[in-house]
Amino acid sequence: MRFCPDEWMREIGIDLYDSERRDRVERFQWTQAKRLLALGQSVLIEWGTWGRSERDRLREEGRAAGARVELHYLTAPLDVLFDRIQRRAMENPPITRDDIERWARCMQPPDAEEMSLFDRANTFDQS
Repeated sequence: MRFCPDEWMREIGIDLYDSERRDRVERFQWTQAKRLLALGQSVLIEWGTWGRSERDRLREEGRAAGARVELHYLTAPLDVLFDRIQRRAMENPPITRDDIERWARCMQPPDAEEMSLFDRANTFDQS
């Protein structure tokens, strides 16, 4: 099960910039995710876990629910990110290049030490 607050918020008509409601949606999603993990199901959290403390909490609580916990961190140049955001055109008001640059300065990318705390992703031979 994939949990993405943007999709839920858009579907029920909540402003994507409403941080109080976003927090409530994410708390609800995490409650549901932990229930699924406890049942042996797989979940994917697609949130902006920009800080190490957020990722630590999800990792620790996921493990407490008996799950393997993987971190998949994707990065792209700011120009590519801005282009993708412009093409999807989901946000109102639109995200500006200045927004992207400001948010990039707030991001705490995972380092090698943090990545070592997560389970390794399974790989599958496609041949």
